[in-house]
Order: sequence, then C-alpha cells, then structure tokens
Amino acid sequence: MLDGVATREQMFQLFSRHKELIDPLSGTPYSGEWFRITASEYHSMLDLLPPLFMRTDMFGMSEFKAGNVTSVFFAIRIRGRERCFHGFCDLTDRQSPDKMRAAIIAHETGASDSMTRAEKLEAIWNATHPDFRGIAGEINPHTWPADHRGKRVVLVNNGGHERS
Repeated sequence: MLDGVATREQMFQLFSRHKELIDPLSGTPYSGEWFRITASEYHSMLDLLPPLFMRTDMFGMSEFKAGNVTSVFFAIRIRGRERCFHGFCDLTDRQSPDKMRAAIIAHETGASDSMTRAEKLEAIWNATHPDFRGIAGEINPHTWPADHRGKRVVLVNNGGHERS
C-alpha cells in the first residue's frame, strides 16, 4: 500500500482511502491491506481506545472499519529491529491477525513459501559470503568422495560437528 513508513497524516489518509468503495457489511476492499507506521503511532493508537484484543506485540481496535474488519497493529522484531505496522483484518477468520503478521514478516524478510527447493538453495548460496562457500574438491579433489566432487558446498558451524 505504501513504500516506506507512513507519517501520522499518511496513516489517517490510508485509514480511509477506500471510503467511497467500502461495503459496510463486509469491509471490502480494506481487508488484507497493511502498511508500516512509526513506533510512536503504534503506542498512540494503543492509548486511543480500549483494544478489542491484545496479544504479544499485537492489538486490535475495538472500533470496526466495516463489517468484521478492524484495524490491527503489530510490533514485529525483524533482523534485530522493532518495526510497527497497521493492517486491516477480517475477524470472521480468527486466524486473520496471525496470517497477516506472517505475511508481513515474509514480505519484510524476503521469504517466500512459493520458492522451490532449488530457488531456496540458490538464495542461500547467493547470501553466503564467498569465504564460506565453494565447490567440493576444487582445491584438493582427493579430500572429497568422487560422487560429491564439483557440487556446491556451504560451510556451517565452522565445519565443526559440535552442537551447542
């Protein structure tokens, strides 16, 4: 919906961006939309009205947009930093807030369930520093079984076999 973090003014504009198209019984087209907000806006909205529900790092507004669609606010830790989001969830599906949270995380981390195994392996290979990846047997062919020579190798746990 919005590239970047919404300002307070943008957030309120996005809250009503479909007002002429809204179906008061179903809440469409709002359901499923989300955007990033600042932490101060997250806390401001938490203090605005009593929440309909609260979970760890998530709450729903007690005022519905239309039908069973309401605003849900998320505080999600991604790569060590907390980011806040707003989304419209249709609470006829009780899993809707959890599904939206998962969709936000997948989008923000670049994860995709639609990737094939080969695509996932390629992504891992490309994300691995060259010092920790190589071709089996490229330097010393006799250290690798013949059937593994020439295959891609990624060094994990410094090559050790201990578990912590």
